[in-house]
Amino acid sequence: MLEIERAEGVYMYAPDGRRYLDLIAGIGVSNVGHRHPKVLAAIQAQLDKYLHLMVYGELVQAAPAQLAEALHQTLPPRLDSVYFTNSGAEAIEGALKLAKRHTGRTELISFVNAYHGSTHGAMSVTGSEHFKNSYRPLLPDVRHLRYNELADLELIAEHTAAVVVETVQGEAGVRVPAPGYLPALRQRCTEVGALLILDEIQCGFGRTGSFWAFEQFGIEPDILVCAKGMGGGMPIGAFIAPQEIMAGFKTNPILGHCTTFGGHPVSCAASLATLRVIQEEKLAEGVAEKAARFRRQLVHPAIREVRGCGLLMAVEFESFEVLKPIIDYALAHEGILTDWFLFCDNSLRLAPPLTISKKEIDEACAALLRAVTACVS
Repeated sequence: MLEIERAEGVYMYAPDGRRYLDLIAGIGVSNVGHRHPKVLAAIQAQLDKYLHLMVYGELVQAAPAQLAEALHQTLPPRLDSVYFTNSGAEAIEGALKLAKRHTGRTELISFVNAYHGSTHGAMSVTGSEHFKNSYRPLLPDVRHLRYNELADLELIAEHTAAVVVETVQGEAGVRVPAPGYLPALRQRCTEVGALLILDEIQCGFGRTGSFWAFEQFGIEPDILVCAKGMGGGMPIGAFIAPQEIMAGFKTNPILGHCTTFGGHPVSCAASLATLRVIQEEKLAEGVAEKAARFRRQLVHPAIREVRGCGLLMAVEFESFEVLKPIIDYALAHEGILTDWFLFCDNSLRLAPPLTISKKEIDEACAALLRAVTACVS
């Protein structure tokens, strides 16, 4: 077990001073790097004002209000109502409830090998039977389609409340939508009156090369879910919808969805600083070039494929038995921290902080290739 004493930028440090290059950013959390100075300053400024005051929404607080407005400015105009949560799974729970409340329907559709979280509802729409079987019964009336299969879209029907989909599938091993697939999904949802929920918990906040991944695919969601990279290292999530949809939580019953710690002022202050860092430092604009730099260098007979969308990448090997020693060697001998995917254990995860430099990419690639060569006979 590796102990970490402190972290800075793209590096983590053990008590003995050894440095580790973080190539997974806390599983897509530290998009602006560890302990970004502007995020720390925002946290400290909020600490000097107040911490928790009241159940979310009962009092006007500057940090969540300013963050909601800043998020709205990044989005299509109709996505104008933000509900803050503590995590991505909580945001998924809220989005599922909202879809049922708005449509009056019960069926929820998601996708094979999707991952949306580990709480009861989020796990219900997660698309791995192995991951879920020990916890049944889960939510009823959930159907899973095959991602990127146009024929399956006909199963979305007038009784479907919502389709929840990762804009880019993460734990499936970074599966990017085929050309035209997401527009066809959007059209089908519109035809039958189902809401389209886009899960950008992993792929949002600049990770794929645009602030939101859906910007690259010519669609808009009815409900958008985000978390992970939005907090700069602090816990926060959100689901975002048009006001006329979000208004469903106001009546029958009043407080149809509530949270004590959602919209925590410290987390919101950190998130607002994170959003501004991504914009001011043009981190999303640099993603494509950095991803291409990884791709050019990660070439080896044992590497079957490098998939990705921006700096969310999967390096595929023959099997988990081949991959795991590479991951272990890279950590122990090269000071490189990486991982695999829940539902794709033969692929190495690459999702470094967006602040990673060209020099650090070169160092990381050289170290990974040395690990591959050392472990593959």
